[in-house]
Amino acid sequence: MRMRSMIFLVALCFGIANAITDGKAQNRTIAIKGGESVELHTVYWVANCRSIMVGLPEIEVLEGPPQVTLSMKADMVLPRRQECSNKVPGGILIVTAKDVKEPFEGKLTYRLKYKTKDGDRPRGYTQRLSLFP
Repeated sequence: MRMRSMIFLVALCFGIANAITDGKAQNRTIAIKGGESVELHTVYWVANCRSIMVGLPEIEVLEGPPQVTLSMKADMVLPRRQECSNKVPGGILIVTAKDVKEPFEGKLTYRLKYKTKDGDRPRGYTQRLSLFP
């Protein structure tokens, strides 16, 4: 009985820690001045620490200011969430702000359409964004 209580307590702590970490990541705001580019995050799809992506994903902006564009730079990336020790083929998602005439604060919603050996895998993301002239 005591062992079950201990396992439950440990699982509860991990769940709370993950919820706190996810909440902090979602509240992060990217600040960009006109003409600047910022790397948002790495892009990869792995199974057993091996890439199963077939080419780079397509980028589709669903909501955001017209001054912002997203692009992808092919690169070898480290899949940290899966605790892999070697880099795999992937990319880095880059956001670029052009012609910013007045400050803007809002959200950027986009979808990446991953092409994998197992089929298409679309994923949506939201990012808080502040633009400055």
